[in-house]
Amino acid sequence: VSPHISSFRERIQINGEPLSEAQVEKYLKEIYDICEEQEIPATFFEVTTALAFRAFAQEGVEVVVLETGLGGRLDATNVIKHPALSIITSIGLEHTRILGDTVELIALEKGGIIKEGRPVLVGNNVPFETLKQCAEEKKASQIYQCEDLLGPEEEQIMIEGKETFEDYDAENSKISKAGLILLQFHLAEQMFDTDKTLKIILPDTIDAGVKIRPPCRFEEMDIKVDEKNVRVILDVAHNPQAIDYLIAKLRANYPTANQRIVVGMSADKDLKYCTNILLDYVSDPSKLHLVEASHPRAASISSILEANPKLSDSHYEVPQADDLNKDGRDVSSVSTQVQKALKLATENNEMLVVCGSVFIMADARETLGIVEPRDSAVIAEVAGAGMRNSQENFSDSKKN
Repeated sequence: VSPHISSFRERIQINGEPLSEAQVEKYLKEIYDICEEQEIPATFFEVTTALAFRAFAQEGVEVVVLETGLGGRLDATNVIKHPALSIITSIGLEHTRILGDTVELIALEKGGIIKEGRPVLVGNNVPFETLKQCAEEKKASQIYQCEDLLGPEEEQIMIEGKETFEDYDAENSKISKAGLILLQFHLAEQMFDTDKTLKIILPDTIDAGVKIRPPCRFEEMDIKVDEKNVRVILDVAHNPQAIDYLIAKLRANYPTANQRIVVGMSADKDLKYCTNILLDYVSDPSKLHLVEASHPRAASISSILEANPKLSDSHYEVPQADDLNKDGRDVSSVSTQVQKALKLATENNEMLVVCGSVFIMADARETLGIVEPRDSAVIAEVAGAGMRNSQENFSDSKKN
């Protein structure tokens, strides 16, 4: 899966556990040797995909879930010719420069993962007729929607905000349930002529499993500060659509809570529009804390303020350029403002929401006391997390 939050090894997991340092060192060397011998100019994502395939094969996994990186048709993961199942969850107007400027064009790119003779499952938020035609042209065995497997749909769970949103968490759980039903059909067919016993996944196990979410996807936790618990939400909402949905979900789940928000963005986002959504929600700019991730793609504090001067009364650090930091980036920005926001949230009986770019999350989580492996600066710069230390290390060690 991608992106990762704190460690590259999160991208490749077996039974919920990231690959170990030793596994990465072993299998990555094999892949680099092949690339060098065959003069293959592989990209970062292609190397990562090859690493996953090698690890899964060598560790003898029974079922693999692959997430495409971008689109589908030309994605590195799309070398699988006979998948048990292809799933297209939703389609929106993202990466339009690469995938196309309409949902129908993007659907055709994502439909590249549909394979001859294999089933495909699609969610509600797709152009169904476009994907149905794509499935027919590719001679898929069948195209399914969730209601085909789970029965007639109950009333959709909606979240009311400035707009009305379908609860994507509920939709994702529904797709996962339907996918597991199809997968068990496939496994039963595979084992029909063998002496192996099919492992049935019980409904209660499925219900529990589909509730699990990756870190920083509306991740809720309580952080103790001076004997008081502060509710904290971490969410990688980083574009207008995602931030609108985050605000709607906050209104629905915490309708009476006062909230304080820490936000950092990537430089390629609509900084004014995104921050205006947050400003409209909290009303008072002093409830916003602006941060700058220690990553080349991060939006600087100055660029955020230039895009939206109404944020001048927000909390932020003014980076100072020096001999070691010539571009004036403040590598302590996230930690400093999360600490400050947590203190103010405690004093004012507020919730704390940390949102925006994935690049701020590793520092935010560490500041909140979450203990987990962290990547070094060299790996992080290539792989897309935060930049911090200088030693290249896929270590299992946990930062305290």
